[in-house]
Amino acid sequence: MASSNSYKLRCSIPGHEMDVRGLASALFPDGAFVSVSRDRTGRVWLPNSSPDKGFTQMHSLSGHSNFVSCVCIIGPSETYPRGLIATGGNDNNICVFTLDQSQPLFTLTGHKSTVCTLSSGKFGTLLSGSWDTTAKVWLNEKCMMTLQGHSAAVWAVVILPEQGLMLSGSADKTIKLWKAGRCEKTFEGHEDCVRGLAVISDTEFFSCSNDTTIRRWLVTGECVQVYPSHTNYIYSIAVFPNSQDFVSTGEDRTLRIWRQGDCSQTIRLPAQSVWCCCILPNGDIAVGSSDGLIRVFTPDEDRIASAEDLQAFEDELSKTTIDPKTGDFGDIKMEDLPGREHLTEPGNRDGQTRLIKDGEKVEAYQWSVSDDRWVKIGDVVGGSNEQTSKNVVYEGKEYDYVFTIDVNEGGPSMKLPYNVSEDPWLTAHNFLQKNDLSSMFLDQVANFIIENTKGHVVGPALPAGGDPLTGGNRYIPGASDERASFGADPFTGAGRYIPGSGPTPIAHTGLSDPFTGRGAYSSAAALRQTASNIYFPKTDSVSFEQANSSQIIAKIKELNGDAPQEHRLSDEVLQSLERLLVSVSEPNSSKSPPTLQEINLLWKASHWPEDIVFPVLDIMRLAVRHPQVNESLCGESEGVQLCNHLLSLMRPEGRPANQMLALRTLCNCFGGRHGRALLLAQREAVLLRAADLANGCNKNIHIALATLVLNYAGCLHSQPDLEAKAQCLSVASRALETVQDKEAVFRLLVALGTTVASDQTAQDLARSLGVNSQISKYSSVSDPAKVAECCQLVLKELQ
Repeated sequence: MASSNSYKLRCSIPGHEMDVRGLASALFPDGAFVSVSRDRTGRVWLPNSSPDKGFTQMHSLSGHSNFVSCVCIIGPSETYPRGLIATGGNDNNICVFTLDQSQPLFTLTGHKSTVCTLSSGKFGTLLSGSWDTTAKVWLNEKCMMTLQGHSAAVWAVVILPEQGLMLSGSADKTIKLWKAGRCEKTFEGHEDCVRGLAVISDTEFFSCSNDTTIRRWLVTGECVQVYPSHTNYIYSIAVFPNSQDFVSTGEDRTLRIWRQGDCSQTIRLPAQSVWCCCILPNGDIAVGSSDGLIRVFTPDEDRIASAEDLQAFEDELSKTTIDPKTGDFGDIKMEDLPGREHLTEPGNRDGQTRLIKDGEKVEAYQWSVSDDRWVKIGDVVGGSNEQTSKNVVYEGKEYDYVFTIDVNEGGPSMKLPYNVSEDPWLTAHNFLQKNDLSSMFLDQVANFIIENTKGHVVGPALPAGGDPLTGGNRYIPGASDERASFGADPFTGAGRYIPGSGPTPIAHTGLSDPFTGRGAYSSAAALRQTASNIYFPKTDSVSFEQANSSQIIAKIKELNGDAPQEHRLSDEVLQSLERLLVSVSEPNSSKSPPTLQEINLLWKASHWPEDIVFPVLDIMRLAVRHPQVNESLCGESEGVQLCNHLLSLMRPEGRPANQMLALRTLCNCFGGRHGRALLLAQREAVLLRAADLANGCNKNIHIALATLVLNYAGCLHSQPDLEAKAQCLSVASRALETVQDKEAVFRLLVALGTTVASDQTAQDLARSLGVNSQISKYSSVSDPAKVAECCQLVLKELQ
């Protein structure tokens, strides 16, 4: 926890040649930490026993081709008992290192722009955020999920202790809570870019922002406290082990220590941007800044720097020049400032600043409670006697600078507007994107800005006018229809024709498939196979077979008689549909196969108005089981049209009967080679749309959804497509939160088991999503017994 003593300098650590942008406390050796910098390196530091109480560089990490912007530690595993180091950079890559090697163990690629934030979770899960507006979930060297939804750069990510919950903070001013790959909640309140996130507990977290505030949130969505104190952008925040006290750093050149909700100490640094901080195991605080130095502060008198080093630090601070445009002093009027006699009056709080006039100079002082005196923190330049207003107008806006850039000899020159409050690298990145120039010029343009503004750099802030990074949000449909279920049995169409209703299917004898109703698997029947798992992996597809053909046709004729003239089917079409239904009712029979004309008429009839199309969809559901229909409707040219048509019927505001029958049709498509290929190619869109149908209360839709996920899991079982398996796990996990019907739950459990069976990476991902705790409640279900038995087998896989 934060010591009640005041923090003082322990040591200053040189080594990096440019800004230190990230810090992380290492798990081994004791007291070690890792830093990363714009000089394209990372460095591992060990505490030494020398009189200066400093740190020694263990080694330098290389592997990035551009500046390194973030770092985190991945926890120990059996393979890597000392953990791993992950770094993200402007080359769009994530490099992963062992603690004792200077070259990457492996590199993760996939982001389309700078990786600016990293967080690690249980079981080796890694979460990254990027200027490309996305966050990505990584496991075992693979991208498992891409979290899309922010409209601007993702500057901060963190994994919460409760498995499966993740947070992302963005330049779009929002924070998003993700579970199993889906955005569950958006937190609004910050008035500018969200730059940092820190976990307090399972239910609370901190955020910091360019709006100069820190906020404390509940994961349920409420902001319970706002902490003002900083006077400029806040870049980083870290929480002490007591989960109450914390530290923050920012563009106001300060490290601030917060105890019991109040800023108890403010430490000024002789650098404009204090980019990052981390808390070491002994309670010391390491901070990295724009002058390339790492400074460690300690509350322990035994580790405080020598009196000479403390004085040298204070002298360096006093020589700093401060521009009021980027500081916290506002407009300065020399004639109104007091003289040195003002420093005889004590301050009111630690960190309070005071300006005094000393001849023609303006000096800034800060009150130190621990020293009981005013400490000089720099000379203020650019007061009212100097020009402080922006006076360069470009495209209707005022800027501090507008540069003319000539990239191609003889070609047109380009204008580069720049404010000193912007990050030169981000400005350069935007300039290159806007003018369609190669990213190889990034360093050249950024260094040009720095050199021509005399190093007057304040730090990364989004340029006025919006997000510099583009990319569409993934489609997330709204809530689904909550109308009542259409019928009880998930398999039949017998009795009065209502899709999904009818008598129980005919019992199967012996040890039957656990998916087939009354005659399904029972514990007693399985005693002969107690040593085997009869549930998963299930690699053959599950289909919806039962139907009452005469009643389907009767319903079509009834609806056709009442249909508007422009939608009415001719007698020839009705006869064709009837012949097709007869020929596909038993796909492997010796009856005449459906003709191409009949298949084409079925396709046209499936575009009937949505309020009457459901019996036609029921014919299609049966027809796609037939090899010839499966090839014709699911082939390369027609398949995408079929898929898009069914997805349009599955939209959340659609009719439940159509949603259910579209899902069942997709399930039955898996029975043919062409259907499987089509649905694997369209997996992402199909599962994304289907997942939202779990939000309703129609059990037949839930069973059809669970079957679709199960069929996908079966197809993917023997394939190395980890991203596809991740989507199956995500959809199954999300569905289990709302689905109540035990048959649907059972099929989702089988889908989970099939996905994780014999796949260590999929098992690790399932654990990181919290699947164990999510499904454990089903291990004691007594009716039907297959739910508990299957659940116990899945839990065994995830041990």
